[in-house]
Amino acid sequence: MIKNVLGVALAGAALLATATAAPVQASVQAHAQETDWQRVGDDITSGISGIAVDGVHDGTAELLAVRDSKKPGENRLVALRHRAGGQPSQRPVAWAGEPAVDLEAIDAVPGRPHEYVALASGGTAYRIRWEGHTARVLAAFPVPGVSPDDNYEGFALTASRGGKILAVWADRGQDDRPATLSAAEWDPRGNTFGEPVSAEFRVPYPAHDVRHISDVKVSAGGRVTVSSASDPGDDGPYDSVLFDAGRVTSGHGDNRVHLAVHRSPHRLATFPGHKIEALACLPHSREGVVGTDDENDGGAIATADFCRP
Repeated sequence: MIKNVLGVALAGAALLATATAAPVQASVQAHAQETDWQRVGDDITSGISGIAVDGVHDGTAELLAVRDSKKPGENRLVALRHRAGGQPSQRPVAWAGEPAVDLEAIDAVPGRPHEYVALASGGTAYRIRWEGHTARVLAAFPVPGVSPDDNYEGFALTASRGGKILAVWADRGQDDRPATLSAAEWDPRGNTFGEPVSAEFRVPYPAHDVRHISDVKVSAGGRVTVSSASDPGDDGPYDSVLFDAGRVTSGHGDNRVHLAVHRSPHRLATFPGHKIEALACLPHSREGVVGTDDENDGGAIATADFCRP
């Protein structure tokens, strides 16, 4: 297990959406502390927009991260080796296959070592296999219900107790427009989805230039954790919060996926000054990794206690 050396404060109680703007601001700042960020880049091409755990060995996490590159020749994937409190090592991973534009999320395929699904902002998912210095595209397919107005920033996979794989993905929303969380069973044999369910989701903070969801991860027990961010432009200033958004489950006698979203999401941690776009949980641990895409200020990663069963 990676030792937690961060000063991210966790909320002891739910932050209610009915609170007024001024108390929310004061409460958030009161629970935010300095975080041990480790840089992984210094310019607009080196932010982290999604991250997944490949394994943990002797306290060091092996990670695969995506970058939201849009131009030919720009890096799409980066392999990171990270131990809390130490500077991560990194190396680019070549993308072999159908070109991807604006990758915003990635998660590991349960039960398939070194296989991942990465999601682009337009709704195209890419199933890839990571082999050394190269990731090979095995298939490309859309998530259900793609609309030209959507901008996807989160994607997660989890194995349910019944042996099925559940997928959760999110359109980010913007200011008055809530995010949309969607969930469905996903069959890795044909990269097909079952009947999806969806729910709107909005956060009480940040209050301005808000992306209600900037990434999503799902625990083995179905708990849905999201990051939310304030993004006023390429030079910031940024602000991010992690929330317990709800739960996704499968079964209960009707063989359907169920998605329950909190109307008043519980705040887990705050990260002033950074735009978090990447979440990953370390196996069998409360510890996770957060990654930032701070645009002109590059990217950084850190560990924090935000993962739950």
